[in-house]
Amino acid sequence: MVLDIAQKIATELNLKSHQVENVIKLLDEENTIPFIARYRKEMTGELDEVQLRQIDKLLKYLRHLQVRKEEVLRLIQEQGKLTPELKEAIEKAEKLQEVEDLYLPYKPKRRTRATIAKEKGLEPLAQLILQQQLEMGTPETVAGSFVNPEKGVPNPEEALKGAMDIVAEIISDDAEVRKQVRAITKSKGVLRSTRKEKTEKEDLTEADVYQMYFDYQEPVKTIPPHRLLAINRGEKRGVLRVALQVPIEEVLQAIEALYVKNRKSIFTPYLLNAIQDSYKRLIAGSIETDIRAEATLIAEEHALKIFSSNLKNLLLQPPVRDKVVLGIDPGYRTGCKVAVVDETGKLLATATIYPHPPQSKVEESRKTLEALIVQHKVDVIAIGNGTASRETEVFVAGLIKGLQRLVKYITVDEAGASVYSASEVAAEEFPDLDVSLRGTISICRRLQDPLAELVKIDPKSIGVGQYQHDVDQRLLSEALDAVVESCVNYVGVDVNTASVSLLKYVSGITTAIAKNIVQYRNTHGKFTSREELKQVPRLGEQTFVQAAGFLRIASGTNPLDNTPIHPESYEATRGLLKHLGLKLEDLNNKAHLIALATNRRSLDLVKVAQQLHVGLPTLKDILTALERPGRDPRSDLPLPVFRSDVMEISQLKVGMVLKGIVRNVVDFGVFVDIGVKQDGLIHISELSHKYIKHPMDVVSVGQVIDVKVINIDEQRGRIGLSMKF
Repeated sequence: MVLDIAQKIATELNLKSHQVENVIKLLDEENTIPFIARYRKEMTGELDEVQLRQIDKLLKYLRHLQVRKEEVLRLIQEQGKLTPELKEAIEKAEKLQEVEDLYLPYKPKRRTRATIAKEKGLEPLAQLILQQQLEMGTPETVAGSFVNPEKGVPNPEEALKGAMDIVAEIISDDAEVRKQVRAITKSKGVLRSTRKEKTEKEDLTEADVYQMYFDYQEPVKTIPPHRLLAINRGEKRGVLRVALQVPIEEVLQAIEALYVKNRKSIFTPYLLNAIQDSYKRLIAGSIETDIRAEATLIAEEHALKIFSSNLKNLLLQPPVRDKVVLGIDPGYRTGCKVAVVDETGKLLATATIYPHPPQSKVEESRKTLEALIVQHKVDVIAIGNGTASRETEVFVAGLIKGLQRLVKYITVDEAGASVYSASEVAAEEFPDLDVSLRGTISICRRLQDPLAELVKIDPKSIGVGQYQHDVDQRLLSEALDAVVESCVNYVGVDVNTASVSLLKYVSGITTAIAKNIVQYRNTHGKFTSREELKQVPRLGEQTFVQAAGFLRIASGTNPLDNTPIHPESYEATRGLLKHLGLKLEDLNNKAHLIALATNRRSLDLVKVAQQLHVGLPTLKDILTALERPGRDPRSDLPLPVFRSDVMEISQLKVGMVLKGIVRNVVDFGVFVDIGVKQDGLIHISELSHKYIKHPMDVVSVGQVIDVKVINIDEQRGRIGLSMKF
């Protein structure tokens, strides 16, 4: 029986079969998910990227499941032990775990107590124990016939002991037993953590982090993901001892119900002992490992979802355009590194100043910054939020008060800047610059175009999430790469200015092709049309189809090349423009664009779509793109909060209402930058008057929000905030 994968996915995700079938076909033809989501809406029924990735993930799992079923059936068949009932059970299994449980009795094993007992000829005695047919006589008398000193069975007691080992293994290999034990463990198991004995090398500060888990327990089925990951981390660090407590009597009763058929049998006590031994020695540990692994996987998937959502919101922050930016990477002993970049991100100047102890060259530092601001007409100062950030803010706030030029400052999250500084990408961009200065340039550019700059850094190093170091690093990389790919293709890429780091995330483009695009651009000058991309080495027709719609060419020969309209729809677009009484050149005329938007309202979209031989979703996308050619979707978002003065925690008062920027969203709340040294925390209970399941239902990273101060702990540097007014 071959699993109908498309129907299975459709049922599980509540989709229509033809939608899933078309998506599978498109994926098998090596179309990327961003391409399918944007340019194959008619085939998918307008499924979005999230749904497409769910289909892709489930498709891979079910195909792997099918392959494993076939492999297991072959392996059991080769042993001559494949019965019709077993074959049917394997074919009907819906999870890999079920298949592995069914295969367990036939899986090659290392030498066990049971295999040794079998070598001693005790398997028939084990079968007598399992059959429970004898009600007269004694077990020792029956076992006496299996005594064989030459094989290591000197007496009846040893024969019974060996037979019980065989019975215990048979029970532990029983798929139904494992299924029931797993169900009880999952539904009634309690995860218990306790303090491990202190060691001389123990980091007391680290141990203090896990203090709430020194004597803690919670049902495994309800424990929140962030607590489970915290307990796992404490266990890995050697601070906590963790175990899964299970109602053993209930488990044993469930196994007994499957195996004890005749309590009058002379072998019943031996069978009961074998059941206990089987559970405690062979089943409990592996089931506990399975359940904890499954719970951890669910927690990791939740953490990945949080991290992915935060990363997406960070990457899609609006660019700060047309501003000359002076960036400062704060520091004490080694000084503050300074860089100035122009509106395009081109480096204009660098310097190092020492406004803080131990040098404390305040006046000299002030003159240096003043000169750079005046010479390069600086608009904004971007300050990294690392060590000495607060002191640098105070210094900059004092400086800009005395300037004739209007300059504001903003703190920029510098997470990952050091990773970028030491990377090959940074070395290629600035081979002659000191590593620390490269990081300062990155701080400037993050403000100007967060997406273009942050793609140069491993997403794991950007630092927006929970427990990113505790989850499966392969899954983390896959999830975050998918987020970056999605964001890059959503925004679109200017092929004449984009770096290799940005281009490699465009649908269909590999790192090698991205390098070829940049090399071609450097050799032949700017691209003037999308068609010219076909001249790039290794950029074939398939790659062109996948990538073209996401690559923009401003001021090219064809205005459509600066829109998300795919070249395959150019003919239909010209037909649409003709229908509207417009020409391609009119897309460069603002008045004509207004006329286009006005004329659109009178269109019978269904009729026009039929005339142009395109689907209705594609027609709507074309119209939207024509109304705003060259549009960056991020530009519609509010800009970050710029500051001209600095605030201390001592200046805060309960009841104050302030503007803040969301820095991080976690399960229990939201961290907000309100312009003081410490981020404030909005606990989940203070986000809304209504009940909410997760902070992400209310806010997102980078969002500008109004908050009220509800408590201040100046000594511990903690600020409680609320969005409930």
